[in-house]
Amino acid sequence: MPSHPHLATSEWTLDYPPFFAWFEFVLSHVAKYFDQEMLNVRNLNYSSSRTLLFQRFSVIFTDALFVYAVHECCKCIDGKKASKEVTEKPKFILSVLLLWNFGLLIVDHIHFQYNGFLFGLMLLSIARLFQKRHLEGAFLFAVLLHFKHIYLYVAPAYGIYLLRSFCFTANKPDGSIRWNSFSFVRVTSLVLIVFLVSALSLGPFLALNQLPQIFSRLFPFKRGLCHAYWAPNFWALYNALDKVLSVIGPRGFLRSVILCALSSFMFGWHVHEKAILLAILPMSLLSVGKAGDASIFLILTTTGHYSLFPLLFTTPELPIKILLMLSFTIYSVSSLKTLFRKEKPFFNWMETFYLLGLGPLEVCCELVFPFTSWKLKYPFLPLLLTSVYCAVGITYAWFKLYLSVLTDPPVYKTKKQ
Repeated sequence: MPSHPHLATSEWTLDYPPFFAWFEFVLSHVAKYFDQEMLNVRNLNYSSSRTLLFQRFSVIFTDALFVYAVHECCKCIDGKKASKEVTEKPKFILSVLLLWNFGLLIVDHIHFQYNGFLFGLMLLSIARLFQKRHLEGAFLFAVLLHFKHIYLYVAPAYGIYLLRSFCFTANKPDGSIRWNSFSFVRVTSLVLIVFLVSALSLGPFLALNQLPQIFSRLFPFKRGLCHAYWAPNFWALYNALDKVLSVIGPRGFLRSVILCALSSFMFGWHVHEKAILLAILPMSLLSVGKAGDASIFLILTTTGHYSLFPLLFTTPELPIKILLMLSFTIYSVSSLKTLFRKEKPFFNWMETFYLLGLGPLEVCCELVFPFTSWKLKYPFLPLLLTSVYCAVGITYAWFKLYLSVLTDPPVYKTKKQ
């Protein structure tokens, strides 16, 4: 571990926080029984059937945390609209939307990464805050940040919500803060949790004077503005928390988490394409609560999932990704339509036209473009078209979500000391 921050055998080497390095260290003790060669850090682009077997099984095994987190999130859902049919219950629909999420499926089980258990930590921390187990939720999120720092995107929402709902112990009748209810004991407990987790993670590197090298890995500004595959976003400074201080209750917190994630995705530096899942997965929880949120979710998830298509670029993967996304999208639309059968249609004519346009775009990029003379001269064109087209839909979903926060009246709950 002391040499951890100086390894530079690959451009992808160890750009995660220390907890993830320890996680890989633990995995390596199992991996050696499958194929010793995969542990050679200089053996770049190495592949074998046993390595693939280990990767698949390790992803499935660690996804157990994600499954448990989904179970806990489903317990937080209001069941007032529950139907007699099991498949029409909000909890069942939510479990399918999360467990069979198309984006997470291709990123983890086809493209191969360990996002499932990381999102499990995030969802579990959200569930704990819904359950008013604030210290446990704060601890889980602090641990998550030291596994993968991309979750800093949503840290402002966590910080402000915990300050508002945990550190202040009482509200006035109109829902505003009762300032004299501030608890120094509670804020000290939160600071202590963050400090201890950070000390455990970064302490050894601080002692060895290696923190600058760690931060240069975690925040690679030299890599440039855009990631290797252009994430469908805009780049600019952003302010996504204009109204967070007025957020009351767990659902308001969840909405602010999604806004933070989506705003950071759109306006961040060197954004990874899979970062859209930071908004899509939490948005699943909102989608089973209100028809308006379901509409935003369907636009965001359809566009965001399609933006991940370039990750699977080989010919055998083409029918797989199309069928998987169609299956998930059809289920999402049909199940949510059943849940909100008494509400107005989810999409207007403009939104319907835009979403249907993803079909011709896929035909052009995957079936037509490879046989044109432009393939050699403009090989980046399919990526450009995909990113620009999806950016329109994601921006539209972000705008609708932001507008809903500004226009929907907050639900106040008076806390008593």
